[in-house]
Amino acid sequence: MCSVRVYYVPMQKILGFTLVVISAVAYGAMPILARFAYAGGADPLTVLFLRFALAGLIMLAIMAFGRMPFPRGRTLLNLILLGITCYVGQAICYFTALTLADASLVALLLYLYPVIVTVFSVIFFKERMTWVKGSALTLALIGAALIAGFGGGGKPLGIVLGIAAPLIYSISILAGAKILKSTPAVPASAVIMSSAGVVFAGIVAVRGPQFPVTPSGWLASVGLAVVAGVVAIGAFWMGLERVGPSNAALVSTLEPVVAVALAALLLGERLTPLNWVGGGLILGAVILLTRGELR
Repeated sequence: MCSVRVYYVPMQKILGFTLVVISAVAYGAMPILARFAYAGGADPLTVLFLRFALAGLIMLAIMAFGRMPFPRGRTLLNLILLGITCYVGQAICYFTALTLADASLVALLLYLYPVIVTVFSVIFFKERMTWVKGSALTLALIGAALIAGFGGGGKPLGIVLGIAAPLIYSISILAGAKILKSTPAVPASAVIMSSAGVVFAGIVAVRGPQFPVTPSGWLASVGLAVVAGVVAIGAFWMGLERVGPSNAALVSTLEPVVAVALAALLLGERLTPLNWVGGGLILGAVILLTRGELR
């Protein structure tokens, strides 16, 4: 007589996976929206100011409507520092890279961050380097080399900035993982986005803004704030609370797939065969790494 095992997935897990999928799709649309904003006459710094300032205001309004407590003390200070350093630095690198390289290439390079996080964890937190982690690191480095060496649609500086973005993003993930233990996701996201918005407001005020001059440019800029700001960041942090970092990283492999598909559909970008191989190696490294962590 055979036995049948029945597995029940808690609703919180289902909700968490759904939130991460929503976040991945929203993040995948980010480079496309940015390119449309640039085409509408805006420059990267002004686009970033609009993205973080509007997203921060929306998140603060959500907090006020839901009567959520504001972070205090050391937690508040750490969130502000995270917003004005890592999020500002990563955003400048990423959005500037989009002006120098194809959106699909930049999106694929950004997805080095799960492997970089693993390397940083081994170096700074003394985690054990297993053969799975070593194999994933090797695949990711080969993939990045193929994309960077045969970019075709990108200048060298764009490739360098495209690699710098996941480096900084990895630092923010390691720092944010600790901060998230002491505050809910929505207040944390609100403080981070607002802090980054203040920094970009100061930069734009000093150098002068370059706002979009077309309706489509403004629509794309507002879309960045709502889709790539509120939805992408907020949904990921809320999903991370429910499913954990390994599951969230695995589901987030949908993000570069969305970005590449939208770039081909809306921008007419085409990847070379070696770019496809490089992107496949990076995604394979992420899947190998996260599946090993899940085991």
